[in-house]
Amino acid sequence: MPDETSASDEVERLRARVAALEAEQAARAGQSASTGSGRPRRRGRSALATVLIVIGCLLAPLSVVAAWASGVIGDTDRYVSTVQPLASDPDVQDAVAARVTDVAMDHIDLGDLLTSAASDERPLLEKALGRLGDSLEDSVRSFVNDKARDVVDSSAFETLWTEVNRKAHAAMNKALTGDGGGLVKLDDNTVTVDLAPVVEQVKERLVDSGLTLAEKIPEVHTEFAVAKSEDITKARTGFRLLQLVGNWLPVLALLLIAGGVLLARNRRKAVVTAALCTAVAVGLLGIALTVFRPVYLDALPAGVSQGAAGSVYDTLTRFLRTTVRMVIALGVVVALAAWLTGRGRRASLVRNLWFSGIGAVRSTADRAGLKLGPVGPWAAAHRRWIVWVLIAAAVLTYVLWSYPTGWVVVGLALALLFALAVVDFLAGPRDHPEATGPTEAAGPTGQEATEATPDTTTPESPSQRSTR
Repeated sequence: MPDETSASDEVERLRARVAALEAEQAARAGQSASTGSGRPRRRGRSALATVLIVIGCLLAPLSVVAAWASGVIGDTDRYVSTVQPLASDPDVQDAVAARVTDVAMDHIDLGDLLTSAASDERPLLEKALGRLGDSLEDSVRSFVNDKARDVVDSSAFETLWTEVNRKAHAAMNKALTGDGGGLVKLDDNTVTVDLAPVVEQVKERLVDSGLTLAEKIPEVHTEFAVAKSEDITKARTGFRLLQLVGNWLPVLALLLIAGGVLLARNRRKAVVTAALCTAVAVGLLGIALTVFRPVYLDALPAGVSQGAAGSVYDTLTRFLRTTVRMVIALGVVVALAAWLTGRGRRASLVRNLWFSGIGAVRSTADRAGLKLGPVGPWAAAHRRWIVWVLIAAAVLTYVLWSYPTGWVVVGLALALLFALAVVDFLAGPRDHPEATGPTEAAGPTGQEATEATPDTTTPESPSQRSTR
């Protein structure tokens, strides 16, 4: 009878175990079904993150051009400070002096020299002028050109150039946006500057030097081409749009990239990818500016000075190139920062070298008798807050910088590294040198962690239970 009772109990235990296993298997099946339905959602989320980052990176070059359109063409002071160096550019000075010389010679009649000579001397003078011919004209032209060079080499020309461009800034807007007017005008796709004030100064110098014939030079409004391209009027619509969006387009690009990073499963990797892709996209804009320069110069008419046109092109695009270099430097710095704070083997090696170096310096200072007093314990207790404050200060400095350059970005990064080194020196060695810093790499959580960890539990066999 006891044997029948124990056998019955064993059967009941086996039935209960089978029921438990079936219930566990059903639960796992339901869990797998829910996981399968969640995977499309995760794939959709990852796809959306990729799309946002790609769009943001593609908008980055347009953002740079928009900032240039708003900062240089839309800001009079910025525009004047940009074109001011052209007044001392040798190629521009040569082109202006040549243009003014041509205008002056068109209004100087060498035959008028006879009217100032005595009547008995005129026959001899006529014979002399006939023998000299073109040599006399070349001599007078050289004299006029020397006086024109004196004018464009003077500080008065720099002041005049600045005043003319300040007054003419509205007309540069007209050239690229269709609005404005003034001493700079758009005619047949050519942006020109009126050199009448320069001609007047050359006229005064010629008269003061004894060439009284220059008094007969009237008020001449001659034009100096600043830019010429058949695509100026074609580009008005797009340029006007970029000018209107101005500084909002960079903000939009940044928000799109930030949204993509937040939606990404591995945010640190997304930051590195987005930063490097942005740097590459903007770098392509810099290459395009370099490639377009000779194409633009080759398309200019034969009478336009290639050297002066090249100087004008380089000057007007200087701020654009500076912004390109700044964005590239910022992208590289952000990518390096995100990578160095990750959990990768190489990143951990770099961080360990950093902490080891600072630890060696701290040990040397301790052996030398350096006493930190309460500063060390306080820095150790508030290390994380101090780090975040330093990072916020660096970011705020960059944001408030009027026109940051690539060197500004590199300088801020190096200053931040130095400040972090000082903090680590004062706070002493970390408890866990392999820590990744203020932000941690994204890892599997929730269901992903469940999938990553296999179930190693195995049910007990009936013999094990009966033995137990």
